[in-house]
Amino acid sequence: MKRGLFWALFALMAGVYGAMLFWSLPRLQGFSGGLLPFDLRPGGYSLAEAQALLAAMGAEGRDYYLGVQQTLDSAYPALYAVVMVLAFRALAPLWWGRGLGLLALAGAGFDYLENARVAAMLRLPPEAVSDAMVAAASQATVAKSVAVAAALVSLSVLLARAGGRRWWRV
Repeated sequence: MKRGLFWALFALMAGVYGAMLFWSLPRLQGFSGGLLPFDLRPGGYSLAEAQALLAAMGAEGRDYYLGVQQTLDSAYPALYAVVMVLAFRALAPLWWGRGLGLLALAGAGFDYLENARVAAMLRLPPEAVSDAMVAAASQATVAKSVAVAAALVSLSVLLARAGGRRWWRV
């Protein structure tokens, strides 16, 4: 793979992530009076917490979440997965790279599952959201968080290993 393509994809992924981190997610917090959006709750959330967030956001905030945030978050998981798979293939031995690539793909898959389940909650009045809906969305959020964290730690180890090899050769 050409390095230029990797870095272009990385820049696109970082741009989408930056737009969420510095624009859409803070705006959602503004709608909710400072409550963290579902995407920023790696430990999950309860029915009461979900209903409180949905109520605090109001109809305008829920529409923004469904529109702007979910649009950005529909591009990010695919970009994340491609960049991580390519990085793992470049840095890890063949079978390790493939296995770690699957971990990155799982993180992206759980992110899409989380998005779908959160969207279902956003389309309902807060009091109509059920415990089962929240539990399913929360499980997807936790699974995404675990898979993404494991992939990022793995990438950090591989980068440190590659840097260490380069340092010792100097």
